[in-house]
Amino acid sequence: MLLRRISLCSLFIILVGCGSNDSDESDVDYVDWPMHGLTNEEQRFSTLSDINEQTVSRLGLAWSLELGTTRGLEATPLVIDGVIYTTGAWSVVHAIDARSGKRLWTFDPQVPKSRARVLCCDAINRGVAYDNGRVFVGTLDGRLIAIDATSGSQVWETATFDPARGYSITGAPRIAGNLVVIGNGGAEMGVRGYVSAYKVDSGKLAWRTYTVPGDPSKGFESEAMERAAETWTGEYWRGGGGGTAWDSMVYDPELDLLFVGTGNGAPWYRNLRSPGGGDNLYLSSILALRASDGELVWYFQTTPGDHWDFTATQPLMLADLVIDDATRKVIMQAPKNGFFYVIDRETGQFLSAEPFVKTTWAEGIDPVTGRPIEASGAYAGMEPVLVSPDPTGAHNWYPMAYSADTGLVYIPVRDETVFLHRPDPDWQPNDSHRNEGIDRRYDGPLLGEWLGAAPPVGRLVAWNPVAQEAAWKTDFPVLESGGVLATAGNLVFQGRSDGVFAAYRATDGKSLWEFDAGTGIMAAPVSFSIGDTQYVTVMAGWGGGIGLINPPGLGPVKPGYGRILTFALDADEPFDAPNFGNSEPPVPARASNASPEVIREGQALYDSHCFGCHGVMAVAGPIKDLRYATAEVHDQFEAIVRGGAREPLGMPGFGDLITSEQVQAIQAFVLFRAEQSSISEMGDDAE
Repeated sequence: MLLRRISLCSLFIILVGCGSNDSDESDVDYVDWPMHGLTNEEQRFSTLSDINEQTVSRLGLAWSLELGTTRGLEATPLVIDGVIYTTGAWSVVHAIDARSGKRLWTFDPQVPKSRARVLCCDAINRGVAYDNGRVFVGTLDGRLIAIDATSGSQVWETATFDPARGYSITGAPRIAGNLVVIGNGGAEMGVRGYVSAYKVDSGKLAWRTYTVPGDPSKGFESEAMERAAETWTGEYWRGGGGGTAWDSMVYDPELDLLFVGTGNGAPWYRNLRSPGGGDNLYLSSILALRASDGELVWYFQTTPGDHWDFTATQPLMLADLVIDDATRKVIMQAPKNGFFYVIDRETGQFLSAEPFVKTTWAEGIDPVTGRPIEASGAYAGMEPVLVSPDPTGAHNWYPMAYSADTGLVYIPVRDETVFLHRPDPDWQPNDSHRNEGIDRRYDGPLLGEWLGAAPPVGRLVAWNPVAQEAAWKTDFPVLESGGVLATAGNLVFQGRSDGVFAAYRATDGKSLWEFDAGTGIMAAPVSFSIGDTQYVTVMAGWGGGIGLINPPGLGPVKPGYGRILTFALDADEPFDAPNFGNSEPPVPARASNASPEVIREGQALYDSHCFGCHGVMAVAGPIKDLRYATAEVHDQFEAIVRGGAREPLGMPGFGDLITSEQVQAIQAFVLFRAEQSSISEMGDDAE
């Protein structure tokens, strides 16, 4: 339940605003959004109802604020006493007046742009945490920083990892008692995952819990790590192990448990990572840690021996559900692997799981143990296998929402996706560039030859977690849709990658209102009130891992300049999004004049080092499309790629990884793609 502002700041944790930014408005009532998921349960359900299924047609833009970036915006804003605290690209923090959109302060942690080389999935950040007048942010280069919420000045800073390794932080911190907790990413860069907790007042490390075992010769940090090591084989630590906790964490203060979702292995494939098999604990798992000391209390592994990048880092949600005539304290998750899980959060007991998308990797879930029944064709050692869902997952980091009014969980879903997994027999561990273990020189059947290229589908699914079935589904013209907000107005708000921000009726999925945000939306909306006015705010900015990679099959996505949009009833602020991108096919700056062998070599090198930012087959999304590179750029190609001449702009140098001859091969491939694209329709050339 949301409460109006009262005088006790100690009640902040149950959504009571306290204090005011303006002494002349000390009697203004606020209904805040003070935590990443609104409450500790992270259900993202607002009890505000002035904006409802009858009034939503009157919803209009109250204000917008341009952030001057084309990188992805993924943050859930916090709103406290009329101030929005949110993050943009490169871990920059903004404080904004929630009624006017006026920027109050900006804190730039000055992340080195060279960090882009070890980022899996764009220079993004998913938001901040707030406690007692301080805002906490994790940075891409591994710092956890406390900022004074009023002035925007730094209070303290601590390093959470060795910046020489391929770690990163993109997730939002969480507050657990007197601790601020943060994980990290980087499994694709060959690292070992862990979670760290720091004192909120000083930044002093309180505890650190690893998610996978390290080198046994160096000893184990805990009994949990020693037990986990029994499920790994070979020299698994040489590839880092993975298991990074890069997104979801949820704190239950009554149980003093911190629930953490862990990621995929490094490398992806079993035979490369742990050649003798095994479950590889605690990859792709939900971990229940005692918040006071980080000790593992229980775990549940959603994908034992993961072979497909099926992380369990997707949003975790707490609820009390009536199951078999008894009220159970549960934790719910819809991870990448395509099954919706309901787990007893007190004990870790498996309660139920059913598929919410097409899944070919597993035939089902054992109803007693919760262990997946792996399909016969989903794993073939070092041989290629075609599997659904794909590595981006049936549901990724995009927040879902739960409404106790309807009893439904609203999930951004990707269905009918497939991927051809092809382990690289020549893979060697590394921590300096992509470490999945995919064979970039694979020369076997392509997806279309295997499948007939069935199109994937994006949709919003209303899921009944007790009955374990869909109540309704709404399909989209695009594959990717953003995070979700549910409200007591019988509404569900969600954005999409084509720039549409929409409100749906929560009971049946009928679309009731739409707004063109000018660029794709990934982030989840929030709702809050100031005085008698309810607002809805969302970050709009297309990018992230899938946006940068820009694979075919996404539909009419809309890259563009990122912004914050805030809506209210009867507001009518004008809005005109600036144009972005290219409307005509590229004109090659020069002829490639390279042999097919060199071009093929260049494509393999491009796939190893470049496609994660510049797109599949050099068809870019929100950043520079290399097919349109000018003669000047091609004249400086080696200085840029090897020497880092444009590192201040976010293009790091790769001189330690790529030779001059290899740069020339990459350049030949880029020119070849420009030539191909110049004689074909735009949008039809992303093979």
